[in-house]
Amino acid sequence: MKDLTKGKISTLILGFAIPVFLGNLLQLTYSLADTRIVGTFLGEQALAAVGATTTISNLIVGFLLGLANGFAIITAQKFGAGDTKRVRKSFAIAIILGAVISIVMILAGTIFINPILNFLNVPQKLYAASKQYIIIIIVGLWVTMFYDILMAVMRAIGDTITPLLILAISVGLNIVGDILFVAVWKTGTWGAAAATVLAQFIALIICCFYMIHKYELLRLKKEDFENLEPHMIKGMLGSGMSMGFMSSLVNIGSLTLQTAINKFGQDIIVAHTAARKITEIYMIMFMVFGQTMATFCGQNMGAGKFDRIKEGMKLAIIYTCAWSTLAMIASYTIGPQLVYMVTGTHKEAVITNATNYLKFDTLFYYVTCVISVLRNVMQGMGDRVTPLISSGLEMVGKVVIAATLVPWLAYTGVIIAEPIVWFIMVIPLIVEIRKTPLFEK
Repeated sequence: MKDLTKGKISTLILGFAIPVFLGNLLQLTYSLADTRIVGTFLGEQALAAVGATTTISNLIVGFLLGLANGFAIITAQKFGAGDTKRVRKSFAIAIILGAVISIVMILAGTIFINPILNFLNVPQKLYAASKQYIIIIIVGLWVTMFYDILMAVMRAIGDTITPLLILAISVGLNIVGDILFVAVWKTGTWGAAAATVLAQFIALIICCFYMIHKYELLRLKKEDFENLEPHMIKGMLGSGMSMGFMSSLVNIGSLTLQTAINKFGQDIIVAHTAARKITEIYMIMFMVFGQTMATFCGQNMGAGKFDRIKEGMKLAIIYTCAWSTLAMIASYTIGPQLVYMVTGTHKEAVITNATNYLKFDTLFYYVTCVISVLRNVMQGMGDRVTPLISSGLEMVGKVVIAATLVPWLAYTGVIIAEPIVWFIMVIPLIVEIRKTPLFEK
C-alpha cells in the first residue's frame, strides 16, 4: 500500500505511474500480438472481421474499466482519509454493483448482437467471423468486470506492483492461448476472443487468492455487505457511471466513425485497425497519468490537500507532453514500419492511409495531454459532470463529422475528425478547473 498524501510529489507520481505504464504496455503487447497472430494465421479477411467489431468491444470493455476505476476513486478517498471501515464497504459495494451491471450488459449484448452488427455496417463476407468474435467477448464480460474491480481497488490503496505482475501473467497466457487456439487448433476468430477471456479468468483467480492472503484491509466479511450506506452507494454509482460513460461517449463517437469506415472496404478497415492499434501505443501515457492522477487526487482530496493536487496536475501535463513529442517523431520516421509490424501487410493502400492518420493526429496530441490529465483530476476531486460534458462533446463531434466530412472527404474526414473534437472538448475542462479550490490562491 502507498500513501500518496505525503512525500515528494514527483517521486510519488512517477513511482505510481511506472508500474501502471508497464501494465498498459503489457496489455498493448498482447493487443498487438493478437492482431498479428490473427492476420498471419487467418489472413487479412479475418483481421478485418475482428477490426470491424473492435469499436464495439472497446466500447463495452472501456465502460467496464471506467466503471471500476470510478468505484475505486471513492475507495482512494476513504483510504486517504484513513477510514478503513469504509474502504472495505466501498470494495463490497463495487462487487455488488459490478455483478448487477455485468449481468445486464451480457443479456443485452447477446439479445441485440445482430442489430449491433447491422448498425456497424459489417460487410456480409465478414459477418459470421465478426459475430463469433464479439459474442465471446460479451459472454465473458463478468470476468472482465471483476478483474477490473480487483485491479482498481489495489491501485486505489497505492499498490501498482501487484496489478502489474498479475497482468503480466494474464498477457502471457493470452498470447499462448492465441497461438494454441488460432495457429494450432485453427478455431478461427472466436479462438482469439476465447483466449482473452480464459486468460483473464485465470488472472482473476490468482488475484483473489493474493488479496485474501496479503491485505487484511481488503478481506471482506459478511458484515461488509450489510447495512450499506445509501449515500455511499449513490456516490460510488455516480463516480463509476461518470467514468464509465465518459469512456463510452468517447467510444460511441469512434463507433459512429467505424460505421462509415466499414463502407470503404477491407483495405481501409485494415488500415484503420492498424492506425488505432498504434495510436493505443502512443496514447498509453495519457491513460497512465490519467489513472495516476485519479488515484493521486482521490487520496489527496480525502486528506484535503489541494496544493498537492495542483502540483501533481502540472507535473502530469509536462510528462505527457514530453511523451507526445516522441510519438510525433515516431510517426514521421518509422510510421510505415510500425504499420507493417502490426498488420504484416505490404499493401500500399493500407500502409499509406494508416501512416497519414498517424502523422496528422500526433501533431495535436498536446491538446489530448491536457484533456486526459484534467478530466481525471476532476474525477478524483469528485466532479462527475464536467468530464462527461467534455466526452459528450467528443461524441457529438464525431457523429457530426461521420455524417458530413466523411462522405465528402472519405477516409481523410476520419483522419481529421479527432483533432477537431479535441479542441472543442478541452474548453469546458479548462473553464471549470479554473473554478476549483486549486486556483483560489
